Amino acid sequence: MPILLSIGYSACHWCHVMAHESFEDAETAKLMNALYVNIKIDREERPDLDKIYQTAHSLLTQRAGGWPLTMILTPGDQIPFFAGTYFPETPRHGLPGFTELLRHVEGQYRQHRSEIADQNDAMRKALNKVYGPQGISAPLESGAGIRARGELEQAFDSQHGGFGSAPKFPHPTNLEFLLHHWAVSAQQGNPDQRALHMAALTLKKMALGGIYDHLGGGFCRYCVDDSWTIPHFEKMLYDNGPLLTLYSQAAVATASPLFERTALETANWVMREMQSPEGGYYSSLDADSEGEEGKYYAWETDEIQSALADQNHKLFARRFGLDRPPNFEGKWHLRAHVELTTLATEFGQTPAELMHSLDRSRQTLFQQRENRIRPGRDEKILTSWNALMIKAMASAGRLLDKPQFIESAERALDFIQRQLWKENRLLATYKDGRAHLNAYLDDYGFLIDGILELLQARWREADLSFARALTEVLLEQFEDREHGGFYFTSRDHEQLIQRVKTFPDEATPSGNGIAASALARLGHLLGEPRYLEAVERTLKAAANSINNTPSAHASLLLALEHHLRPQQVVILRGQGETLTDWHRRCTKDHAPQRFTLAIPNEAQNLPEALAAKTPHGEIVAYICEGMTCSAPITQWQELQKALTKTTVKFALED
Repeated sequence: MPILLSIGYSACHWCHVMAHESFEDAETAKLMNALYVNIKIDREERPDLDKIYQTAHSLLTQRAGGWPLTMILTPGDQIPFFAGTYFPETPRHGLPGFTELLRHVEGQYRQHRSEIADQNDAMRKALNKVYGPQGISAPLESGAGIRARGELEQAFDSQHGGFGSAPKFPHPTNLEFLLHHWAVSAQQGNPDQRALHMAALTLKKMALGGIYDHLGGGFCRYCVDDSWTIPHFEKMLYDNGPLLTLYSQAAVATASPLFERTALETANWVMREMQSPEGGYYSSLDADSEGEEGKYYAWETDEIQSALADQNHKLFARRFGLDRPPNFEGKWHLRAHVELTTLATEFGQTPAELMHSLDRSRQTLFQQRENRIRPGRDEKILTSWNALMIKAMASAGRLLDKPQFIESAERALDFIQRQLWKENRLLATYKDGRAHLNAYLDDYGFLIDGILELLQARWREADLSFARALTEVLLEQFEDREHGGFYFTSRDHEQLIQRVKTFPDEATPSGNGIAASALARLGHLLGEPRYLEAVERTLKAAANSINNTPSAHASLLLALEHHLRPQQVVILRGQGETLTDWHRRCTKDHAPQRFTLAIPNEAQNLPEALAAKTPHGEIVAYICEGMTCSAPITQWQELQKALTKTTVKFALED
């Protein structure tokens, strides 16, 4: 029997539709079991399989894949010979009915075995060409970053922000690249204001748009239109982590109250709805509730009018477009239509007074919405997605001076170390008291990166030890020492039809890019050449891929920046309020080329490179760039002079 493989995920709307229409139908299930060996996979637990079969789908159909992914494989070698995505229960939308498709493909399998075998052989060769060794051949150069910036400008939507047309995705790695590119150019005395504009306009339009939940905080997956109005309503942890990091950075870089408010509300949503009592972060919220997509988020105007006082309703309606035609299936999905400056003129109040009134109205409606039936929540705790959120909460806590966010990140990291770190190896997923599945490249790379950000927010000796242990496993189990870069699966992972190594960013940042950035920081911090050599091998291995489409490799371009121009590492040793004060001053600015650790005098068991930075009275600072460190600095004015070259600030109107 051939294998029918379906790959989906909990929050996927069309996965639910296909499951309800077909998999849960008794007659359809009977046919499936008669003709196929049926396997259903959660792509969040098995991203290794998803990567392989999404690529195979593209090779077979010459179209992008997606979820649900429907593949039919030959049983012996598990090579796909048929590929598709969603199929309805009966023919429509130009698609065959699912049962009709099942009969047809099974018939082709019985009648054309030799042709399928030939096709499978071609598929195997094609996958090997995609994922096989590329060799270390291309030179390292910084010009790819300039080309990436140009490609992003070509794709930039100057009216609504974002890149390309609908469906509109946030692409946080590209926005991070632009924000970083602007900061570095400003440090060099020639600020690229256009790069800042592209990042800031996109962040502004998303924060005001329907992709953002204006009552509860947090971002939906993507929008179906160019103007960020109507989303697919699922909320994914892996989107909200990088976006929270971005909005926190942008709030400090631009002094934007909108960006700060968006970051604070998103972090509060994470703590309120997405953090488990054990400490880990849940994976996602569904798009659907009561069988309807978006029902939880849409409003009738009379619901809002009855909940708000007349004057508050008038302002709220003007701000959020309730005086316009319905925008979502006869109802209103909230998005901010009118700027505060315009409303200030219309209502004769200051923007601050307007925001106070709007905040009261939003809180009233939030409380009313709490009485609705909620979307389902996927309570899997995934190591890699938790790592993205640990970094985000640590960054938001540090930059916005919110210690409760840092504490949230600590709880999540402690959970991972307690439940998902077994016998010096990571596991990928946890649910209902059970952790399982070998961890992937993203789990290790993202977690090392998250720990480094958390160490910047506050010092814990055990966390640095954990990061070093993770790094050793990363190098031992995932690195391709011969050709460079990191495989997605470990050496002792189960054997699949292909061992994948990829370089571009996808829905999440590139595992190779994040691992390289983290190793660059850790290598310079600890003076560990093995880490830096692995970074260089990775960048050389990725160079051909980067040169082909630079803007698809934002994470690796940031790693290249860290490799060519190492971050300024500031080590503070001291105690009490003085150490706290210096730490706050060193980390309050948007300085992406600076990495700061505040280590108390009493810290024990430090690595040799940090132990050499000895306490010196009440406070001392050491500044290291590359492999060179300064003499001890004991006066704040002297340290401040050394920091000015990495400090950037630019005010942006909301």
